[in-house]
Amino acid sequence: MAGKYILNFEKPLQELEEKIEATKRSALERGIDMTKEIQGLEAKLEKASTDFYKSLSRWQRVQMARHPERPYTLDYIERITSSWFEMHGDRHFADDKAVVAGLAEIDTEKVVIIGQQKGRGTRDNLFRNFGMPRPEGYRKALRLMNLAARFNRPVISFIDTPGAYPGIGAEERGQAEAIARNLMIMSTLPVPIIIIVIGEGASGGALGMGVGDRLLMLENTWFSVISPEGCASILYRDASKAEDAADAMRVTPQDLVKMGVCDRALPEPLGGAHRDPDAVATTVKSALLETLAELKAIPPDELVAARVSRYERLGQWQE
Repeated sequence: MAGKYILNFEKPLQELEEKIEATKRSALERGIDMTKEIQGLEAKLEKASTDFYKSLSRWQRVQMARHPERPYTLDYIERITSSWFEMHGDRHFADDKAVVAGLAEIDTEKVVIIGQQKGRGTRDNLFRNFGMPRPEGYRKALRLMNLAARFNRPVISFIDTPGAYPGIGAEERGQAEAIARNLMIMSTLPVPIIIIVIGEGASGGALGMGVGDRLLMLENTWFSVISPEGCASILYRDASKAEDAADAMRVTPQDLVKMGVCDRALPEPLGGAHRDPDAVATTVKSALLETLAELKAIPPDELVAARVSRYERLGQWQE
């Protein structure tokens, strides 16, 4: 199987692939023609993989969203933009490395891109704070969104975070206020806003950069007010029941499309986005350009009114 990291539930497929490789080595070492046997095993692997990945459970999709080899925000920016100028700092306190933001062009479209950025390996993850933004990260994003409004540039927000950073310093610097202010400003920003979930979309950490006109999600991602583990700890008093919580919350794109929260679930290569980052980037770029063309045709006042109405319709309640 491509990549170095194999999730536990993928091991049956890994064993079948290893059997194919062992058969090929044996045929070569012994000088025996085993073409038919190898072709039969490869056909079996292809069918098993297709059936397996098309029927993943919600909890398995959560695990796929957390795969350490998945493409992150900067990986997509590198692949879909023709120019990218990253900007740093919130003009108040510091530069949060868990959030990247800047000016970009996608073909001929001039946009502002903001996104949460995880790291690869221990050192990089510490540098990126494991993709958990601090208040200065949300304020950096807000600074760029205000710039987008000033120069009439659409905003594209990449969501991939396990949640906002809950440390004491973050709370002292106004974590809740920073998220709340972003919610308010994004609700009425007079330019198109496209939200795309590329990995985890957890809690207010995601929502603080996740209010927009359209919500797109890759098929092996999740988006919820709380992580499955957190929900299980509260509801069942047992974090090990995260799989049950994921089912109860219905966190996948397929669920959210049915509920009217997500506008479009984007397909990934078989086995996940990490199997072919270039292919999934092409899918993302195409979806973004298509959605941008649709939103740019809407006058700003109508765009904001539709955005507010969109969020007013979410959820169900009884008086």
